[in-house]
Amino acid sequence: MRILILLLVALLANFGARASERVLEHRYGTTRINGTPERVVSLSFIGHDFLLGLGVAPVALRYWYGDGPFGVWPWAADALGDAEPSVIYGAIDVEAVALLEPDLILAQWSGITETEYALLSKIAPTLPPPQGVGDYGATWQQMTRHIGFALNIERRAEEQIEATEARFADMRARYPHWQGQTAASVWADQIGAYTRADIRGKFFENLGLINAPGVENMVGKNVYNVRISPEDVSPIDTDVLLWLTVGDARSALQRIGLRTTMRSFQKGREIIADPDLTAALSHSSPLAIHYALDRLEPLLKAALDGDPATEVGQ
Repeated sequence: MRILILLLVALLANFGARASERVLEHRYGTTRINGTPERVVSLSFIGHDFLLGLGVAPVALRYWYGDGPFGVWPWAADALGDAEPSVIYGAIDVEAVALLEPDLILAQWSGITETEYALLSKIAPTLPPPQGVGDYGATWQQMTRHIGFALNIERRAEEQIEATEARFADMRARYPHWQGQTAASVWADQIGAYTRADIRGKFFENLGLINAPGVENMVGKNVYNVRISPEDVSPIDTDVLLWLTVGDARSALQRIGLRTTMRSFQKGREIIADPDLTAALSHSSPLAIHYALDRLEPLLKAALDGDPATEVGQ
């Protein structure tokens, strides 16, 4: 009888472990997670933004750019609070990650290779990009949902997705004349335009605008950006044109000789983003999206009001 009881206890324990196990399919196979991870290392260039938005401070994050404390931008500073994560610079260092003793490694939007995944997954459950998605092609919904699932906070993640999608829906409803207008997001310094496969192109589509058809005609399915020749700016000659920059956009724009021939310039439909707004669109986490919408709403309203004399501002 005692042996039967012990076997029953063991079976129940095993059943409980299997019941609590969470499984995520991704481009390199399957990741299995038990319990609720507490030491999360984010190798994703933008993953810490999603973690902080869900109320989780990583023990380490990967620096992308900017001079904010720990590589965190203003919209996520309050969520960071007093946390002091380690900052990982440059390429993925498997040994350095191991020393952090993580119980979850986030590697979406990181450029992780299959070899790196194989090594990292021996340290802790590791999440590379979803199946069928390029290195930097995961949507903000996918990022939020997968992170929430991995951390056993699915409900919180879904609520955040619903709230963010509702914000987009509200703006589409309040500005029906935006629907179907064309838009382009372009780095002023290099005249590099983003496609709808990129999070910046997806942002405009979430508002009901159409990402520059001329840009889309230049690329394949999962290419995120294209270089525009200064001798032919027609692919970015859209109804509204958003110039992105990490520095002084206006001096960069002065070097684009054909800019003054574009309808976005002539009709007062240009928006020149400062570095904070540029970075918010480049991170596109729910925290960053709300910040970007707060900043962009009045700018888009001015740019698409039909009056070239309206000052769009920055």
